[in-house]
Amino acid sequence: MTYALETRGLFKSFGALTVADHIDFQLEVGARHALIGPNGAGKTTFVNLLTGRLTPSKGEVYLGGEEVSAVSQSERVKKGLARTFQINTLFGKMSVLDNVALGVAERLELSSGMWRAAKSYAQVTEEAMSLLEMLGIQADAMKVVKDLPYGKQRLVEIAIALGLRPKVLLLDEPAAGVPSMESDRILTALDTLPKDIAIMIIEHDMDLVFRFAQKITVLVQGAVLCEGTPSEIANDSRVHQVYLGEQNA
Repeated sequence: MTYALETRGLFKSFGALTVADHIDFQLEVGARHALIGPNGAGKTTFVNLLTGRLTPSKGEVYLGGEEVSAVSQSERVKKGLARTFQINTLFGKMSVLDNVALGVAERLELSSGMWRAAKSYAQVTEEAMSLLEMLGIQADAMKVVKDLPYGKQRLVEIAIALGLRPKVLLLDEPAAGVPSMESDRILTALDTLPKDIAIMIIEHDMDLVFRFAQKITVLVQGAVLCEGTPSEIANDSRVHQVYLGEQNA
């Protein structure tokens, strides 16, 4: 079986400190998957290894069956891997539409000259607007990003990532800093995304995790503790001991 994203024996250490401990992981095509774990479990480190921001000490990363362990971040994006970050990286003084248009233009390799080419700009803005419509924020297209509520800023990030036409979308704490009412907006937006995109969220909001995910992987001290359906994870005593108990403390 060819997975959208896979790791085999993924290992990363900094001297004596192991941050990813022989992780075997599979993300199926069209998956709705969540990665959870206590603070310091190595979740963001794992994502950095998947995206090429970090190079593994041992093991391999496969994207659509192709090994990409030594491939750069930018090349992995071109091959269909996109991510968002815990802290947004938007251009706060630009409009929502222009932020998303830049992401689309980057994929089309038009970003350096798009503002001078009217035809290209029309193509880019049309696609950018369609992404905003998909996520239900088209009414905010001409607003300056910094003036938006934080939940909507997170949706703008997702729109930019979708502008790259990913096969795999990694969302690093999409609800971080977002009020509960706005996190519902994020979940609703995720439900509208194309079903063939494999999506993995790294998230502390367990309500969002259990409502979104079909499968959950629990990471502890850089290693996979267990994996299963939301029901299996909710009833696993090991998870309660190391993580869910911490959430309810």
